[in-house]
Amino acid sequence: MSHSEGTPKDVLVYAEYIDGKVHPVTYELLSKGRELADKLGGSLISVIIGYGSSKYSEDLIWSGADKVFAYEFDEDVKPDVLLHKDVLVNLINEIKPKIVLFGATPWGRTLAPRVAAALKTGLTADCLDIYIDDNGDVIQVRPAFTGNIIAHIKTITTPVMTTIRYKVFKPLSKDKSRKGQVIVRKIDKAHLMSKERLFEILGKVKEKEVNIADAEIIVAGGRGLKRKEDLKMLEELANLLGGVVGVSRPLVDSGWCSKDRQVGFSGNIVKPRIYIACGISGSPQHLAGMKDSKIIISINIDPSAPIIRYSDLAVVGDLYEIVPKLIEELKKLRR
Repeated sequence: MSHSEGTPKDVLVYAEYIDGKVHPVTYELLSKGRELADKLGGSLISVIIGYGSSKYSEDLIWSGADKVFAYEFDEDVKPDVLLHKDVLVNLINEIKPKIVLFGATPWGRTLAPRVAAALKTGLTADCLDIYIDDNGDVIQVRPAFTGNIIAHIKTITTPVMTTIRYKVFKPLSKDKSRKGQVIVRKIDKAHLMSKERLFEILGKVKEKEVNIADAEIIVAGGRGLKRKEDLKMLEELANLLGGVVGVSRPLVDSGWCSKDRQVGFSGNIVKPRIYIACGISGSPQHLAGMKDSKIIISINIDPSAPIIRYSDLAVVGDLYEIVPKLIEELKKLRR
């Protein structure tokens, strides 16, 4: 298949490449994309955009892609969602894939709806799976009603566009003997500069993002916290344990913390080794986001809080007494 023809059997994976790094969700999407392309009898195509992106082309082929479109920049510039949207819309119109996969990361969730709107097609967000049924239709699987039911959605528009959650699929083992086609395209400086000003403004208001989905240890705070400043106490505990701070949705809604730290169905799905829930009652939406953690420790004043049932170790008591004691003990161990 030449790259200008395209058939409605191909699968396109957007390789998320930001600040010189490929997001690991990309390799999970390539694994699923490989399975879908084989079932459809088509090719698995990947697209990567940015300065120095072409050096990852081979890696994407080793990870399952048959063909890679690398859009190279002349210079390193801030990631620009509108530029990525333009590139993707043009490429999708050119190669006409049947399915387009994005990671349901903060970046993917920002980009995918813009691409779908420009193409006048649908988008199913935050999927847990996507498969081809016996009739050859594409079925997307996502939780609904805070994870209480699982919806199987058949999409009839083409392309079928999906964002898929991180850490749902297992990446394929890299096969360095795999061969594929690499098409490098240059994006000139004029096109880069046309949209950069907007990102200068956005860059200033955005606080440093934390990738909570990758954290091995998470100390999370909920409604049991009385003041925003008390998050500092959880931060101290997290630092001593080599972990990060997460929060439940009410704290994000109150403006205490940024959305990228939210654990739960509408935030991040996390699977750390240790999850310490401080003052979190455990609503279904929160539990959906952390119940697969290896060890769950909860600190709650209410013995009937739903999170207690999910805990490997439940401490019934006031977090304002227990967390400072924990910090004190950990500091003693450090001495």
